[in-house]
Amino acid sequence: MTAVRELAARAKAAARRMAYASGRAKSRALLAAARRLWEERDRILEANRADLEAARAAGLSGAKYDRLRLDEPTLRTLHDGLRQLAEAPEVVGAIEAMRRLPNGLEVGRMRVPLGLVGFVYESRPGATVEAAGLVVKAGNAILLRGGREALQSNLALVAILRAALAEAGLPEDAVSLVPTPDRSAVLEMLGLSEYIDVMIPRGGDALIRLVTEHARMPVLFHAKGVNHLYFDRGADPEMGVALTVNGKVQRPGVCNALETLLVHQDEAPAFLPRVAEALAAHGVELRGDPAARRIVPGMKPATGEDWAAEYLDLILAVRVVPDMDAALDHIARYGSHHTEVIVTRDYDRARRFLREVDASLVLVNASPRLNDGYQLGLGAEIGISTTKLHAYGPMGVRELTTTKWVGLGSGQVRE
Repeated sequence: MTAVRELAARAKAAARRMAYASGRAKSRALLAAARRLWEERDRILEANRADLEAARAAGLSGAKYDRLRLDEPTLRTLHDGLRQLAEAPEVVGAIEAMRRLPNGLEVGRMRVPLGLVGFVYESRPGATVEAAGLVVKAGNAILLRGGREALQSNLALVAILRAALAEAGLPEDAVSLVPTPDRSAVLEMLGLSEYIDVMIPRGGDALIRLVTEHARMPVLFHAKGVNHLYFDRGADPEMGVALTVNGKVQRPGVCNALETLLVHQDEAPAFLPRVAEALAAHGVELRGDPAARRIVPGMKPATGEDWAAEYLDLILAVRVVPDMDAALDHIARYGSHHTEVIVTRDYDRARRFLREVDASLVLVNASPRLNDGYQLGLGAEIGISTTKLHAYGPMGVRELTTTKWVGLGSGQVRE
């Protein structure tokens, strides 16, 4: 048995135990993990510094380098997320929509874990903690395979998580890490359908394609975040500038960053110079269509490739549209079903945008950066699904479970 297969077999056995673990035991494990994470933060940050030094020497790009970095505020957020998960209501075992049939049989759906989750991801060591915490709360086990650039950070974090599980009397193999950075390990994981129940990739296009093309089990994923903000006729310009700057500038290298600004033609002459000035102060490069460039000549010309681009950088595509129908058509053609925003004062247009835009999160008068499990009150997320089966949007505890039918009878037979 290969090392990866053996890890998967042990994790699958742990998943069976986790499925019936008590909510109290899972909460104890999560609280212990939060405590240990903070107590051992110096060791974690030392491991992360080793990863950062190796990444810098290897020429890792700015966005990926940013995602790799851990610091005390990040660890505090992860600590708080684990505590929030520990204190959240128990989901597993809840029976929903119970009803009595004419023959007296009571039927409903019981929420149950998915089993063993395979998680393949890049750069983000914080995702190790978020994913493991969610999986434990949902009564699953997880087999992690992070990128080579975060190996030392992930080894330190997984050691803490496994110790917390053991402290709570739960199987430490419920959180396991494939320690080899070789791509062959990922390909082997993707073939282990007898052990791994669902695969969740989190990373760039190349990783997503690799997993979706080779996986022998269901896959939950998002391809990329080509996210739009539409500034509507009559909208508040101060709000529009603030949301655009926040969406583009705060963390440009993440999937919920803003990539394209659409502006109603009636608002463009006044709004575009204002938002362009605010973005220029943060070093944002604008690429506009001809109408936008007539108003702000300093913009670079946008090409057809810009409308479908996930820049993950301080670059923003800008287009002037004649009306809301044109904005909706643009989003339908180029959007990636991740996050879409309208800035508007009009109730009817806001409601129409919510109904007609197909994305995992559709927002009225709010930043696309809010498409995040922690921001939406889930405590954490294992990823943002842009597939619709079986989850759409940030995947928290509930999205890491499914339901089975249960029936309570008193001797009923089929006539």
